[in-house]
Amino acid sequence: MDTMRAVVVLAAGERPRRGRVPAPVPGPHQALVRVTRTAACASAVRAAAARPEGPRAFPLVPGHGGHGPVVALGPGVTGVRIGDELGSTWVASACGTCALCLTGHESLCPAVAVTGVTVHGSWADLMLVDTRYAARVPGGCDPVAAAAVLSGGVSAVRALRSTGAQAGQWLVVSGIGDVGHQAVQHAVARGVRVVAVDDDEGRLALARKHGAELTVNAAAQDASREVRTRTDGGAHAALLTGAAPDVRDALALVRPGGTLTLTGVPAGTLPLGVPALVGRGLTVRGATPGDRRDAVEALDLLARGVVEPTVTVRPFDAVESALADLEAGAVEGSLVLDLSD
Repeated sequence: MDTMRAVVVLAAGERPRRGRVPAPVPGPHQALVRVTRTAACASAVRAAAARPEGPRAFPLVPGHGGHGPVVALGPGVTGVRIGDELGSTWVASACGTCALCLTGHESLCPAVAVTGVTVHGSWADLMLVDTRYAARVPGGCDPVAAAAVLSGGVSAVRALRSTGAQAGQWLVVSGIGDVGHQAVQHAVARGVRVVAVDDDEGRLALARKHGAELTVNAAAQDASREVRTRTDGGAHAALLTGAAPDVRDALALVRPGGTLTLTGVPAGTLPLGVPALVGRGLTVRGATPGDRRDAVEALDLLARGVVEPTVTVRPFDAVESALADLEAGAVEGSLVLDLSD
């Protein structure tokens, strides 16, 4: 039996580790992709190792946001050829027929398969993708940047849409990590005025590099008070990523009638006072990771040079130290693993 390099989680609650696993064989509607680069994010590690609510097969290969050329096709595949560049997003597949799927919410489908969580993901030499849900990487895209976009960029596009922020309005982006720094770029590209909030000066510098108009250091300043002062009463919307330094006072970031969107499961507890929500007319939303529709938009903007993520690249064989740096906050922008050797 052919085997391949992979990172695997052997059981719920265990840390991922390198090993060798059987090489997959494509089934109906599937393509076998030789992964050349893959994104690596903290949420992928947490989700893969979490104790499952339902049945899940271990050992499990985590990760999403991988891409590479198609090397084999299963039965029933149409519109894809050997050599085409395909990538994976959070949504591996869904039923395609329920009300949620038909209205653009595949990630909420009761039958959704999640890449690297309920089916094997991209942290391996080879991965399977459902060609009906895979992302097609446009020619000319930088392969490292494409991997970052397939993970954090796709989520940034979905989350930004959830905020409802319009050109000329103020948007707080709190947590300038993988998703956050790409959300800054996408917001600026739409003419939205961005206030970046973080507790790390290096990350705030990254936000300024990508177009943030204002920055607030939450470790040195009262973030909500500073935002309200500098935006004349609060932002029109706020986006809190999984790297957000604090969520406790998040509602105070936005003005009356504003929207607070959370993505990537920020740490901490968000107190929701019903009188304040009603009296100030606030909206609180959760944004799921993006799907193939968001991937089309994010990759198109990358291909046209509108966005360009900042990426830290590590070789696949150094994955353990790369993940340790990621969890320690020692990665600038997005982390991508290189398997192209």
